[in-house]
Amino acid sequence: MLCGLAIRNVVLIERLDLSFGPGLSVLTGETGAGKSILLDALGLALGARADSGLVRTGAERADVAASFEEPPEEAAAVLRDLDIDAAGELVLRRTLSPDGRSRAFINDMPVAAGLLRRLGQELVEVHGQFEQRGLLDEGSHRGLLDRFAGHDVLVEAAADAWRMQVRAEEAANAAREARARDLAAREELEAELETLERLAPRPGEETCLAARRRRILAHRKIVEAATEARALLGEDAAGMLRGAARSLARAEPEAEGLFDEALSALDRATIEVEEAERLVQALGSRIEDDEASADAVEARLFALRDAARKHRVEADSLPDILESMRRRVEALHEDGARVARLEEAAAEARAAFDLAAAALTTGRRDAAAALAGAVGRELPPLKLDKASFRVVLEPGQPGPSGADRVRFEVRTNSGMPFGALARIASGGELARFALALKAVLAADSGPSMIFDEVDAGIGGATAAAVGVRLAALGKAGQVLVVTHAPQVAARASRHFRVSKNGARTIVAELDEGGREEEIARMLAGAEITGAARSAARALILDEGG
Repeated sequence: MLCGLAIRNVVLIERLDLSFGPGLSVLTGETGAGKSILLDALGLALGARADSGLVRTGAERADVAASFEEPPEEAAAVLRDLDIDAAGELVLRRTLSPDGRSRAFINDMPVAAGLLRRLGQELVEVHGQFEQRGLLDEGSHRGLLDRFAGHDVLVEAAADAWRMQVRAEEAANAAREARARDLAAREELEAELETLERLAPRPGEETCLAARRRRILAHRKIVEAATEARALLGEDAAGMLRGAARSLARAEPEAEGLFDEALSALDRATIEVEEAERLVQALGSRIEDDEASADAVEARLFALRDAARKHRVEADSLPDILESMRRRVEALHEDGARVARLEEAAAEARAAFDLAAAALTTGRRDAAAALAGAVGRELPPLKLDKASFRVVLEPGQPGPSGADRVRFEVRTNSGMPFGALARIASGGELARFALALKAVLAADSGPSMIFDEVDAGIGGATAAAVGVRLAALGKAGQVLVVTHAPQVAARASRHFRVSKNGARTIVAELDEGGREEEIARMLAGAEITGAARSAARALILDEGG
């Protein structure tokens, strides 16, 4: 609901603060007093195109702020997406410079003007000479028809079925695409798998091979040392020691113990030398074995590293890559069945959506006839007795709202073809068609509604019928009407008079006496007579205003 409108330096308005409430509020005043300026100012706050001509002559800028009570869920969701607090009062504000530059704000946070326009469409419907929003937008017709018919359950069922269809088709498409990619690369994949299986990498193998290679490279010094040791030991160092012992042993009886220590030492030395020769010889054999395996170690290590580079992983990850490739190859044989299952599920989901959409279409077809009949009955009292209204139901692009395109069409004379509301009807007729629709949909209070000159070209009983319907709409929500019809003004719960004081526009909310005087002016014209005041008083009482 529109709670207030603050205007600064807009055309003839220097400073104006208005407060609005629920029900039917009317703005009246003589032609040229500035009623359209109020609507222009409100349009600016709601994101309309910025026109530098709205800036009051001599002012640095124009400033308009429209305040609303806590916004509806659709608008609140938009605000939450932008991290703007959606709780409590909502203020849309726009400033405009004489050079045409404008700035937009929501609760004092700078935003794009397009966001004001988007929110404004959720908060306010405008009908009449000024512009058409909301109700007469073809994009809203399907939702209006569904609300008229009470299709909540059918709409929700179609939306659920659509979501399931979308998920099922996405899953099937993803599986098909993955299988197509895998089949295209199958030969290469199987060749890579065969190569990697021949390599048969093991966890931690690279580290072990690298360490072994370092040892093999270090063995060269060990080989040199062992070779030199064997050379120094000679061909038979132990034999030489044994020969020396035999020489001493031949003369041992004559030596009378002189050779005992030497012979003992030679025995010990012979034993140690024999052990040393054995160990050195064995060391050489082991070294030769390692040297013999050096080429195999290097070949294996380099093969692992080449494979790791090819697959862009560490060598220790090759066993995981091998297992993953095995699973992929195995999956190729299973994916065909999986794709078939997913395609079958997608077909079932499409069939379920088609059923839900068909049920919704049937309901809409019945509701379309009922809505056209209900609106048609509202047209004669609104001086549209030669006009006709119909609801066109056509196949549309399937989606969460079903598979129908809904369009409201009118004709103003029986011999004329039907056409879109905005193309066929004049400004005043558009507003009355909108009023007829809203009268039928009165239970749907929706956003605040503004009717500009809805009574243009009518009077008497027709104006009274317009007033009755506007008052009924006011009981369901907030309605703001710019009117020249006293029959409409008499129905108002709040009455604002727009007038000019020199070069300034002023707006005053009228009390009961002021209402009577203004309605008398509307009845009598320039000279207000006692008879006009009596007629105004009677009209207010008769209308229950």
